[in-house]
Amino acid sequence: MGMRTQILVRGIVQGVGFRPYIYSLARTRDLRGSVLNNETGVLINVEGRDADIDHFIAELRKNPPPLSSIESVTRRDNLSVGAFRDFQILPSETNGRKFTPISADISTCDDCIAELFSENDRRYRYPFINCTNCGPRFTIIEDIPYDRARTTMRDFEMCPSCSAEYENPLDRRFHAEPTACAECGPRLFLFDAETRGRGDAEKGGNAGREECVEDEVAIRQTRQLLHSGKILAVKGIGGYHLVCDALNPDAVMRLRQRKYREDKPFALMAADVAVVRRYCDVSDQEEKLLISRERPIILLQRKNNTLPTGRDSAFSDIPDAIAPGVATLGFMLPYTPLHYLLLENLDRPLVMTSGNISDEPICYRDEEADERLNNIADYFLTNNRRIHIRTDDSIVRINHDAGTGRHGDTEKQHNRRVATSPCTHVTVLRRSRGFAPAPIRTSFEFKTQILACGAELKNTFCLTKDKYAFLSHHIGDLENLETLRSFTDGIEHFKRLFNLEPEIVAYDLHPEYLSTKYAHSCDGIETKIGVQHHHAHIASCMVDNEIEGEVIGVAMDGLGFGTDGKMWGGEFFVADFEDAERIAHLDYVPMPGGAKAIREPWRMAAVYLQRAYGDEFLDLDIPFVDELDHEKWPTVASMIASKTNCPETSSMGRLFDAISALLCLRSTVNYEGQAAIALEAIANKSTVKSYEFTIDDGGIIKSERLIKRLVEDLINGVSAADVSARFHVAVANLIVDVATNIRDGNNLNRVALSGGVFQNMFLLETARQLLKQHDFEVLTHSRVPTNDGGISLGQAAIAEKKIQSGRI
Repeated sequence: MGMRTQILVRGIVQGVGFRPYIYSLARTRDLRGSVLNNETGVLINVEGRDADIDHFIAELRKNPPPLSSIESVTRRDNLSVGAFRDFQILPSETNGRKFTPISADISTCDDCIAELFSENDRRYRYPFINCTNCGPRFTIIEDIPYDRARTTMRDFEMCPSCSAEYENPLDRRFHAEPTACAECGPRLFLFDAETRGRGDAEKGGNAGREECVEDEVAIRQTRQLLHSGKILAVKGIGGYHLVCDALNPDAVMRLRQRKYREDKPFALMAADVAVVRRYCDVSDQEEKLLISRERPIILLQRKNNTLPTGRDSAFSDIPDAIAPGVATLGFMLPYTPLHYLLLENLDRPLVMTSGNISDEPICYRDEEADERLNNIADYFLTNNRRIHIRTDDSIVRINHDAGTGRHGDTEKQHNRRVATSPCTHVTVLRRSRGFAPAPIRTSFEFKTQILACGAELKNTFCLTKDKYAFLSHHIGDLENLETLRSFTDGIEHFKRLFNLEPEIVAYDLHPEYLSTKYAHSCDGIETKIGVQHHHAHIASCMVDNEIEGEVIGVAMDGLGFGTDGKMWGGEFFVADFEDAERIAHLDYVPMPGGAKAIREPWRMAAVYLQRAYGDEFLDLDIPFVDELDHEKWPTVASMIASKTNCPETSSMGRLFDAISALLCLRSTVNYEGQAAIALEAIANKSTVKSYEFTIDDGGIIKSERLIKRLVEDLINGVSAADVSARFHVAVANLIVDVATNIRDGNNLNRVALSGGVFQNMFLLETARQLLKQHDFEVLTHSRVPTNDGGISLGQAAIAEKKIQSGRI
């Protein structure tokens, strides 16, 4: 008779083919019993010989299904033997207490792609093909346990053929909740943006059918429309994309004008890596990311000469309007069956940008797409599968080497050098589709359930339980009602999905952030913990690296509200999860006009010149002064003198803006970080020289000397590329110098680098190499964004540790 063992498997184990995997594994070991989903994971009962059960569990741990992620396997032996005759898959149990991580939306698997293009397969060219190993998950789930009745696929009754596959434990589509076919599943609809009656067509009625085409005809006509230069709104897994031919400059410019997106780069999608290689350098690591199941957008270095001659095309290169003033292009590969069909045999990329008006969240409901995209798109390619939660594409970047191999020459030290050993580092710029809502596993346990509300820009929220931090998908900039609604809806969805009821709410100290105001409005939660912005950055980096204890924290970004009421952004700390002692920072400078100084970097450039030269800077023989509107300066100077609308800042991001403006790269910007991106794009990474900051005894970092040396170089005809590089290396040198001083005084050797400035790959890798050369252990981000998208994770960790220590 043998023994009976009960096994509880927790982790990402629902909706990933885990039960049929267990079924097959048990049968190969001649084990009897059952498997089911419950509200904590997957529960398995097995009966058989001890050795067979041991082998069963060993194989379960070693080779689980590809989309699963096992966090724990709990085993109970010597239970009473039941009356199992064979092995069965039982219905899910729901006992009121729900908690199980779920899978993110995953790109279409190779098996499904093979079926998609197989003429003999019943799902041939069906644009919603999927199985247990791929397809939509997070965006269609309404509740858990993850069963079809709790997804938006409940709108579609399976046909007998799909039902037979769904019920067959040995089939690849056994309990694949989104499974469907052309007979019973979602349909495609293509219609002109001016057409009315769309809703009836999507619901399967007769009204409106004369004005739209469907399914295979819709795909074929969409390809023709794209070829002719039209702009389409295409409904995907997590929302609508706006799509056009990326090699058609007229179409690209029309899309920019209609979308009110003046300069921010567009994402591109290509059929395969070979197409991407025509335009960008692609390393082995970048290729692996491109073809990974997550399929993020990857920022790739653009080639100088991109296309071979002799191509059958009216256009030969990526228009400058795709990514103005940027040295990278953002590429991704198809991740849905529809993408594969649209890009079939297409040797040119498509623009695949978020379906929204600039600064608004991505459209995901059909009615809002009708309203908000109707004046942008010429045509709509949509479908009747509902999206429950909107999700943008994720963005990552890989840096292999800073390129210089040098520390840079300063007045004090000419021969300090950086080792040139190759390095690969992944930076997550936006964590969303393909990654969220998979939880961040932490090195400590959250003993309280916490809601952390994040920052204002690049917002995410975070909820916690046990050793999990559920960092949300990318929400966006909380600057309008639509994004705020996406934020609040997302929080409620996560609470329901993971059965979380926060006892604590953590928030940013900035009183005007909408996320902060939301936190204060949370009725029923008495404990509310304010967290300083840059402390949260450092804590986020620590969680990302699964370390505890004190670190040297370097937080550099655009702006964050400081404990003294000023706007910080160039900070050095001795920090742990509970405290952050500010040791050094950039000297405060005024921001004339407040937010206007962010949109107009020339203001910051003038401030730094005035700091270095006084009002005599107007006599300097440099292009910036020649181009400066001298009629505006007296008003700005008066604002500074009277401290009117001039908040003070220690921001490194604003200094990057100032240098960009000084080099006449960007006097104004149309999106956050544009000036700094332009500065990095031109940098001569083979530079051997550097400027130098000065640091006084109080840890105040002054830039007057650096500015004067930079101006001297401009007067002497040094190129903007060299000036940019010398500035970048100067900031890296500064990080090493301050970190060394802190190490000498505090016996610390770990340096955590965080904040939006470290999205700059030239700076990040130069600083990493220098710190390692000086025997520092360097902590950077890899699982969560270094920008404000990681803030909520740091807030949650700080709140938890303060609660645990009795500080709150």
